[in-house]
Amino acid sequence: MMINAKMTVQGVVQGVGFRYFAKRKAATFRVVGFVQNLDNGDVYIEAEGEEGLVNDFIKEIQIGPMFGNVTNIIVNRSGKLVDYHRFEVRF
Repeated sequence: MMINAKMTVQGVVQGVGFRYFAKRKAATFRVVGFVQNLDNGDVYIEAEGEEGLVNDFIKEIQIGPMFGNVTNIIVNRSGKLVDYHRFEVRF
């Protein structure tokens, strides 16, 4: 089953390569969508793909990149798809 997951990632997640970490992990798990920094210091991610692969992607996002520190992640899963075609870093 294909799902959409909207995530807000909190902690030390800006200035540590988090968006490019997310892009690499998305490629690994064949997830499409986007990642972007938020003005409040959080990172927002929308990811779509097979449910198991999206869940594996979320587990990697919870770990984060080497110099980051994820303290909290808020995830909302849905069956309503946007139908992204690739995973991109938004600015």
